[in-house]
Amino acid sequence: MNRKPKPISPPMSPPPLPSIPNSQSHKTLTPISLMARKSSLLKQTLIVLALFILAVYAFVNTFFSPPVAADADPAFNKLSQQNSNIEFKSSKVKVYMYNLPRKFTYGIIEQHSMARGGLVGPVADVSMLKYPGHQHMGEWYVFSDLSRPESERVGSPVVKVTDPGEADLFFVPVFSSLSLVVNVGGPAAAHRYSDEEMQEELVEWLEQQEYWRRNNGRDHVIIAGDPNAMLRVMDRIKNAVLLVSDFGRLRVDQGSLVKDVVIPYSHRINTYTGDPRVDNRNTLLFFMGNRYRKEGGKIRDLLFNILETEEDVVIKHGTQSRESRRAATQGMHTSKFCLNPAGDTPSACRLFDAIVSLCVPVIVSDSIELPFEDVIDYRKIAVFVETSAATKPGFLISTLRAVTPDRILEYQRELKKVQRYFIYDHPNGAVNEIWREVSQKLPLIKIMINRDKRLVRRESSEPVCSSLCTNQSGLITSL
Repeated sequence: MNRKPKPISPPMSPPPLPSIPNSQSHKTLTPISLMARKSSLLKQTLIVLALFILAVYAFVNTFFSPPVAADADPAFNKLSQQNSNIEFKSSKVKVYMYNLPRKFTYGIIEQHSMARGGLVGPVADVSMLKYPGHQHMGEWYVFSDLSRPESERVGSPVVKVTDPGEADLFFVPVFSSLSLVVNVGGPAAAHRYSDEEMQEELVEWLEQQEYWRRNNGRDHVIIAGDPNAMLRVMDRIKNAVLLVSDFGRLRVDQGSLVKDVVIPYSHRINTYTGDPRVDNRNTLLFFMGNRYRKEGGKIRDLLFNILETEEDVVIKHGTQSRESRRAATQGMHTSKFCLNPAGDTPSACRLFDAIVSLCVPVIVSDSIELPFEDVIDYRKIAVFVETSAATKPGFLISTLRAVTPDRILEYQRELKKVQRYFIYDHPNGAVNEIWREVSQKLPLIKIMINRDKRLVRRESSEPVCSSLCTNQSGLITSL
């Protein structure tokens, strides 16, 4: 017998609230849940609105607001500039220039002029004196640079100081190269002058100075551009940084690339100011200079014998004179290549005349050292030929004839880029480059000063060069 199940009564619940119509469903919401829903929607709306306002502000500020003027706060900018200048100056090497007795500077100019009849005696106003032009007058330009107010030395790698106690380095502004030629070229009864006496007196003066004695001259800079300058006293000044044209007269314990700086000769012909061109240079190879030299310069006579009968080659014997310089200017400015053989020492001024003429140098000097090689790749601006190869008949000329006009133009363009490095009166030329290289010696100078304080001195009959000295390696022809 089937029994009907007993109906189960549902649990008691409060009466239902009126439902809110919904397009998707008909859900029943309590008053609390309804209020929570409204609050959540309000928060979301406010957040979106805030983000929108921020985005609009950023957009307008970025693209439509004018930039803040650089001089909006002059006082702040002036202070910032002063701080920047102080930091920049403090990072530069500080150089003090000695106020040498007159006989080592302007007195030498006077002696040179008196030996030629230009003056009868010393002058009261040194500004009336003009330093005579010659190939080692770099000493005048370096002296003049440090004689100017610091405000005019814009771009210099070193800063001049007037207090020796602040100095990193000390410059000795002796006109050592001019001193060598005071009596050269003067009349037979020339005014008596002794370069050797000048050298001795200078060193005696230096050895009395506190700052020379302090480090035995290691933090001093002396210019000796002529290879024969200061030779008599070289052993007494060899600790200093020497500014030299080459090491041809120096022993390995007196001068080296590590300690010293190679500087360019002062060019004696006019700078070529035109653009690189080949079509207006009809001479293949040009040289004008002294045919007969000593030591390594004997190569010149051999090259004369080989080259003087070649077509489109101009090779002349000539000496330093106004007429010779005029002819050399014309010749170099109209030649593709300029021959640069060794002189009495490995270097000669013809190289630097060629560079400022955009006449591609052909260097025949196996032991030559060159200025500013840390920034100049000379293979891009010059042709190097070993002496043994250059003296083979036909080799040099056939090599140069094989160089295409386009390749010559490449050489000239590179020469144009580096011309300023070899011009002493250029505002960012040779003088600044010399000081840049001198300043790079300071860490080594400090090492040597501190080593001297602790090392036991050792006597040796042989020169000691514990690091790189001069160029002792061979040379490879660059073409």
